[in-house]
Amino acid sequence: MPIYTKKVIAALSLALLMPLTAATGEEICATDDTGQEVCLDEPAQRIVALSPGVTELLYAAGAGANVVAAVSHADYPEQAQDLPRVGSYNRLDVESILAKQPDLAIGWHSGNSPGQLDRLEELGVKVYRSEQRDLEDIPSTLERFGKLAGSSDEAQAEADEFRVRRDELEQRYAEGENVEVFYQVWDDPITTINDEQIISEVIRLCGGSNVFGHLERLTPRLDTESVLAADPQAIVVGGMGEANQAWLDKWREYERMTAVQQQNLFFVPPSKIQRPTPRLLEGAAKLCEQLEKAR
Repeated sequence: MPIYTKKVIAALSLALLMPLTAATGEEICATDDTGQEVCLDEPAQRIVALSPGVTELLYAAGAGANVVAAVSHADYPEQAQDLPRVGSYNRLDVESILAKQPDLAIGWHSGNSPGQLDRLEELGVKVYRSEQRDLEDIPSTLERFGKLAGSSDEAQAEADEFRVRRDELEQRYAEGENVEVFYQVWDDPITTINDEQIISEVIRLCGGSNVFGHLERLTPRLDTESVLAADPQAIVVGGMGEANQAWLDKWREYERMTAVQQQNLFFVPPSKIQRPTPRLLEGAAKLCEQLEKAR
């Protein structure tokens, strides 16, 4: 028999003492991004968000008031900064999550520990696994979150607006002359993305192509020589902060690179392109303008 800490036992005991809620009608169900159907007897009132992106999506879907805890670095919108913390996205504090008595935990499928998400389910927590791989996944997620949280009207309005803005960008830029792009998501080791990652779709939306899109791994690691050999027409970095463009300094040393010669070295704040939320279109608009300049 597993040995639990007093904190876990207290949380489980309290949950058992709570009265069972009778279903008021049909179950509320939504299919998560792994194909698993998640069903609730009533809209979720106590949601734990297990990644910064999930937190932002919940607020955008009108469910912010229902979020009772989040992980570290969940900093948007401003209200989210005051939420209690239950660990980091890659190391959840299961005891703290249980203590919040959630009726729904929304995890990041490729970022959270699979074992910890499974453990939460074993302990009776409903778990929805979220993963956005293309732009349409963002409004679709908003709609599903709104359904589970009882905020469908606000979620639908946000989803509709996202689709309109996405289509406007596509109509304006997607047919432009191709620009070969290297996107850098991390610096040590040098890390990029392949064509299955959502940032590559943003690049295509702007009429560009990812020079490392063919690689098998979602976030491939590279060496400097690989980037030099690819000789991209533009280099775009996410940086280590909302205004820190230091990663571009390294590439300026390689004066024979096409991107350096043409001064096509660009920065996009990471929260506006590396989080799959409605703000991604702000980053997309900035990137499209940069690639237009590169043309």
